[in-house]
Amino acid sequence: MPIIKARKVSDAADVEKVFAIRYEVFVGEQHCPPDLELEFNDVSTHFLATVDAEPAGACRWRKTENGYKLERFAVLQKFRGMGVGQVLVKAVLDDLPADATYVYLNSQIQAVSLYEKFGFEKTGPEFEEAGMKHYKMVKS
Repeated sequence: MPIIKARKVSDAADVEKVFAIRYEVFVGEQHCPPDLELEFNDVSTHFLATVDAEPAGACRWRKTENGYKLERFAVLQKFRGMGVGQVLVKAVLDDLPADATYVYLNSQIQAVSLYEKFGFEKTGPEFEEAGMKHYKMVKS
């Protein structure tokens, strides 16, 4: 059974792993513009997931004018379907400050059911972001 862990990272080497995972998934696979993928990195709290100590996934949260936004959930192809996404969502939610009363995200359509497991609900119509279909989801 693989050991899946996710943790907040801030040292340069770990943050580079986060960026490399996101680049491979969003820019390489999903053809997201690189400049869009990189925005707000400097004001975000980053997380790295590992499977048996090998970098496998990444995500972040940041405070916005609306509340706390969870973003950039990415799992490398070879680690998908193992529960890495769930471990990342749990780690991020556990790390949010006590005053995080409004927590939201923009979910790609294929990930909606993952976030629903953690109490997020779709709000509003489907929309397109970086060429991909999304729903805004808010934690209830």
